[in-house]
Amino acid sequence: MSSSLILLLALIVLLLGAITIYLLRTGWKMIVVAFCLAMLALVMLRQHEFKAAINRWKQLDFMKEEASLRRVVSTFIEEDIKPFVLLDAPLISQLPELPRGCEVTSLAMLLQDAGVKVDKITLAKQVKKDPTPFQRRNGKVYFGNPHDGFVGDMYSLTTPGLGVYHEPIEQLAKKYLPHRIVNLTGSDFSELQKYLSQGSPIWIITNSTFKKLPASAFREWDTPSGPIQITYYEHSVVITGYDKDYIYFNDPLKKTKNQKAPKAEFLDAWVQMGRQAITYQSD
Repeated sequence: MSSSLILLLALIVLLLGAITIYLLRTGWKMIVVAFCLAMLALVMLRQHEFKAAINRWKQLDFMKEEASLRRVVSTFIEEDIKPFVLLDAPLISQLPELPRGCEVTSLAMLLQDAGVKVDKITLAKQVKKDPTPFQRRNGKVYFGNPHDGFVGDMYSLTTPGLGVYHEPIEQLAKKYLPHRIVNLTGSDFSELQKYLSQGSPIWIITNSTFKKLPASAFREWDTPSGPIQITYYEHSVVITGYDKDYIYFNDPLKKTKNQKAPKAEFLDAWVQMGRQAITYQSD
């Protein structure tokens, strides 16, 4: 209790004492007045405690409602993600025409799964290119940026080249599905699981080992938009499913659908390459 309230209580006690003495001298009718004054003082004194109790009750009630809402949202999210998914998405080989064309070939798989009639060769011609030529000066490499367009030669391994990242792929995909393409880059895997659970495969950037690479597998080169870290192990596949232990995917370098890799290792590789992912919204 604060000092101001203690002082108020003391004053009220003194006042009631004085009134009591007066009432003893004047008669019983004033007793009613004294009682009313006493009750008024008591109400004034307890008012702050009553308000505090109401506020505590409201806060507790709000916390209960918030906890209940969280349980509902959590349950909804869990129900939205299936424990096991394995989709029957198209498998297209990038070979022999596109030895560096894994990204556009994987995009062809994604678009064909969505019902778009387009082939890898068409996409290879249409994807944005970074025209920066390969140069080596003073021990440093100068080349294009895969965030800006396809870097180097997609059709031959005898000349310099690398690949392309999610931005140009998204741009190209939107020409075919302008209102349905979803860029999931930067998302947690749980977000990818939601789309897989709805029947949509996922285009991603990973590496060809499907494991986290050592630092020695990366190198830096300069580009017109600044230096970048790249790896020649860069690869693109289409995720087609998952279970508790594995991720399933269509690899444009393989002849069989739904290859699999240990889930933890596969996700480490994907995260290391920037969590790049694109899919489409189902109808």
